[in-house]
Amino acid sequence: MILRHKFVEHIPDAMEYGVLYVSVTYCTAMHLCACGCGNEVVTPISPTGWQLKFDGKAISLSPSIGNWSFKCRSHYWIVKNEVRYAKKWDDDEIADGRLNERKRKDEYFHEEFGVSEKTATKKQKKKKQSIVGRFKSFFNF
Repeated sequence: MILRHKFVEHIPDAMEYGVLYVSVTYCTAMHLCACGCGNEVVTPISPTGWQLKFDGKAISLSPSIGNWSFKCRSHYWIVKNEVRYAKKWDDDEIADGRLNERKRKDEYFHEEFGVSEKTATKKQKKKKQSIVGRFKSFFNF
């Protein structure tokens, strides 16, 4: 499946299937689940969330998108606007993935502020996301 990308300030109320909406203003990318179930998939762009790469023509998101809370439990990558389906994870793999994600976030905030991600203030979190400001400047947003 190939996605089209649209840079927007605000995500539309009614999203179109097959479109990856990117709001640099709100550091978020959203799309309807690639499996076709219709669920809205939110991927926050941040040092501890998803990383977005835009090469001037196509977008890639990393890490993979695992919709563990959806009935479909779809799992895929978005690489240069193409959905690449990944192996479905079982409950143990999902639990391990969530634990590893929490550890990475805690390490990230501890290195910068000496606190865990849960106790970091909004101001501290925003300061760490200043890379987004550089992204905006580079692309003249």
